[in-house]
Amino acid sequence: MSTALRSILTPGALVRVIAGWGLFVLLQLSGSLLAPPVPSPRLVGALVMIVGVILYAATGVVQQAEHLAHRLGDPYGSLVLTLSIVVIEVVLISAVMLGPGEHATIARDSVMAVAMIILNLVIGLCLLVGGLKHGDMAHNRTGTSNYLALLVVLSALAFGLPAALGTDGAYQPWQEIPIIAVTVAVYAFFLYRQTGAQAVDFTEVDPRLRPGPETAAPETTTARPSLRSVLTEHRTEILARLALLVITVVPIVLLSHDMASLLDEGLARVGAPLALAGVLIAAIVFLPESITALRAALAGEIQRVSNLCHGALVSTVGLTIPAVLVIGLLTDQTVVLAESPANLVLLGATLGLSITTFASSRVTSIHGAAHLVIFAAYGIAVFS
Repeated sequence: MSTALRSILTPGALVRVIAGWGLFVLLQLSGSLLAPPVPSPRLVGALVMIVGVILYAATGVVQQAEHLAHRLGDPYGSLVLTLSIVVIEVVLISAVMLGPGEHATIARDSVMAVAMIILNLVIGLCLLVGGLKHGDMAHNRTGTSNYLALLVVLSALAFGLPAALGTDGAYQPWQEIPIIAVTVAVYAFFLYRQTGAQAVDFTEVDPRLRPGPETAAPETTTARPSLRSVLTEHRTEILARLALLVITVVPIVLLSHDMASLLDEGLARVGAPLALAGVLIAAIVFLPESITALRAALAGEIQRVSNLCHGALVSTVGLTIPAVLVIGLLTDQTVVLAESPANLVLLGATLGLSITTFASSRVTSIHGAAHLVIFAAYGIAVFS
C-alpha cells in the first residue's frame, strides 16, 4: 500500500467503517429480537447503540469531506458530500415506495423535515455561532441567490401546486410528466452552470479568508489550479477519499432508517407525535453535513455553509420529487405532495426569511436567531 493510501485508510477510518456496517449487519441478523413489541430496556439499548455508532461514523465522513473540500475547492468539495448523502437518501425513499404497504406521503414528509432542519436549524446555528465568533460575514450573493431561486420554484412545484391543481393533494398522472420534466431539467441546468461557467459564484468572498493583503490587485493574486489539473495530479487521493466517504455514509443512512420503527414504537409509548420520528431521522441522515457546516461557520466560511445547506436542499427536492413521481407512475401509486396549511405557512416564512437574510451583503448572528425562531415554531407545529 502506498504512503498516500496509508494516510487515508487509517486505523480510525477503518474502525468507523467496520462499526457502521457491523452494526447494520447485526441488526439484520437479530430482526426477531427487535420485532414489535420490543421490551423497553432492549429498545432503549438499541437506540443508544445506533445513535452512538452514527455519531462515531459521522466524524469520519466529516474528515473526508473536509479533505476533499480543501483539495477540490468549492463548490466541488461541498457538492461531493451533498450528492453522496442525497442520492443515498433518494434511493432509500424509492426503495420504501417499492416495498409493501402504503407510502403516499413519505416524500413530502421527508423533504419537509429536511427543509426545516437545514434552512432553519442548521443555517440558524451556523449564522449564530459564526456571527458571534467572527462578526458580520460576507457571502457570495450571486451564488446564494441562485440556490434560493431554485428553492422557491421547486418548493412551489412540490408542495404548493398539487393542492391547487391536483386531486386530494396529488398531481393527476398527466400533470406529473411535465412536473418531472421541468424539475429534472432545471436541476440539471443548475448543476451544469454551478460546476462550469458559474463556479466562481459559489466561492468565498470574505476578505478575511483570502490570502495576502486585502488591497492586492486581482492580477497579482495566485489563481487556483483548475479542477482538471487537480484531478490529474491527485487522482488516487481523491478517488480513495471519495470511496471512503461513500462507504462510511451508507451505513449512517441505513441505520437511520432501521431506527425508524424503533423510534415510532418508543414515541408512541411516551405519547410523543409520530411526526417527530421523521424529523429525528432527517436530522440524523444529514448529520455529517450539519457538522461540516457548523465547522465551516466556526472558520468563518459562510459561503461554504450555503453550498452545503442550500445545495443539499436543492439536490433533495430536485432529485426526490421526480424519483417518487416516476415510481408512482410506474407502479400506479398515489404520491401525495400537497402540504398542510400550517407547514405551507412555515415553508413560506422560511423561504422569505432566507431571501431577506442572504440579500444582505453580510450575514449576522441576528439573522441566525431569526431562523432558529422559525424552527421553534416548526417544533410547535409538529407537537400540535
